[in-house]
Amino acid sequence: MHNLTTLIKRLEAATSRLEDIATSTELPKDVPALKQAIASPAVESQAPTPPQTAAASAKTTSKQSEDPVPESIEEFQQFISSSVGKYVKISNELGGVVAKQAVEVLKGFQEQRKFLLITTKATKPDASTYQVILKPINDALMAVTELKESNRPDPMYTNLSAVADGIMMLAWITLDSRPHKHVEESLSSAQFFGNRVLKEQKDKDPKQVEWVQSFYQIFSDLAEYVKQNFPSGVTWNAKGEPAGDVAKSFLQTATALGTSDAGGASAPPPPPPPPGPAPVLDIKAEPVPAAPASSGGFDAVFSELNKGSDVTKGLRKVDKSEMTHKNPSLRASSAADRNGSSRGKSPAPGKKPKPESMRVKKPARKDLEGNKWTIENYDKETQPIEIETSLTQSVLISRCNNTTVMLKGKANQVTVENSTRLSLVVDTLVSTVDVVKAQNFALQVVGTLPTVMLDQVDGGQVYLSKESIGTKVFTSKSSGINLNILSGPDDEYKEVPLPSQICSYYDENKGDLMNEIVAHAG
Repeated sequence: MHNLTTLIKRLEAATSRLEDIATSTELPKDVPALKQAIASPAVESQAPTPPQTAAASAKTTSKQSEDPVPESIEEFQQFISSSVGKYVKISNELGGVVAKQAVEVLKGFQEQRKFLLITTKATKPDASTYQVILKPINDALMAVTELKESNRPDPMYTNLSAVADGIMMLAWITLDSRPHKHVEESLSSAQFFGNRVLKEQKDKDPKQVEWVQSFYQIFSDLAEYVKQNFPSGVTWNAKGEPAGDVAKSFLQTATALGTSDAGGASAPPPPPPPPGPAPVLDIKAEPVPAAPASSGGFDAVFSELNKGSDVTKGLRKVDKSEMTHKNPSLRASSAADRNGSSRGKSPAPGKKPKPESMRVKKPARKDLEGNKWTIENYDKETQPIEIETSLTQSVLISRCNNTTVMLKGKANQVTVENSTRLSLVVDTLVSTVDVVKAQNFALQVVGTLPTVMLDQVDGGQVYLSKESIGTKVFTSKSSGINLNILSGPDDEYKEVPLPSQICSYYDENKGDLMNEIVAHAG
């Protein structure tokens, strides 16, 4: 379908040029190309189009250029020149695939400007015409993604991924309700890899940090532009021309401009003479020995067996000096060879992990990304780490040792991993506290908490308030866990150990596996 559309467009362009030639009744006499064509009839078909043809085409298309450009289109062009232009400029300074990808991004916005200009002059098209008009934008979008997929080993692959995830902002023109929201959501997609570039290059390459910020600025400016000019989606001109005709006129305009530029230049020199015949290499082919009829495998085995007594005719007779059963020295040497060079090497032992004291410590971090708090790499903090949480936020605590973390407010969920001697104080949670790979862990619940999940925890204390007395605790591969529950008239904590040893046996009468907690009384 695409090839057919391209062919039709080319035929229409050729027809337009032929009509322009037909309307020209007199050709200029001072054109070098025409004189050359008269002197050399053999190259007549290669004479360039007369300049008058280009001039006629320019007159045909000048009417469109004289039409006033709507204010919204001028603002979009200003947005391309400022925001997108700055991003492209910094991308060119970085070079490589990032610069190539920026060219495709710029092309996508330029095609989008052309689309918006068409909407001001045309009525709303049918589905097939609509897809044809959108195709240049979709091609630019696919080119941006293809550059990312085909350059995975590139050291700036993270940069390519950020742009590829955010380029979907171009699709705002297809939405009829609040399209600026789509641009803002596309920014969230781009920030996954973009923030990683900011984190990794913050102290290494300030130019990449500037590049990410310029790319983020495109989203902010585009969302503001869409909100001001197209709050309810793109509108079409109800009194305009058919969209297909307007799109073709834009294509003819671009073709005519290209023709006029070519017509103003001097005529090219005649083509060089055709090259002579290619040299013939006389290489004598050596005779190839005939391949055996049998290709190996079972066919070869059976063909040998079918020879009968002739199967041993090809074997040579072994001399007594070469017989190992009559020469002990040969047996000793063959045994040494088997134990020596022919023996495979033993696999190298695996590398032991470095002790904690020799590992490079990463900087401590306490950040809020979207609705997720991340607290990591704190060690031996003298003061508690306090954060204010809301109902929609979750908290991840990772690699925090000898530290106290206090969560104020009602949060959604908390995850703790790879931490030693961590003390956690929570007010109220909607979901769970999930602890994985922790040692000497302590949890205090001030408000309510539905569930606590402990996986691979070695030693832990859980303090429950009166409101959280019904909290369910799930343990897996854990030991040394104690629940502390308020009881008695003085509201003192009572320590209740969780079982860590279970006896399992099969009950023949019940026909099922029975599990019993082992209690040590003494």
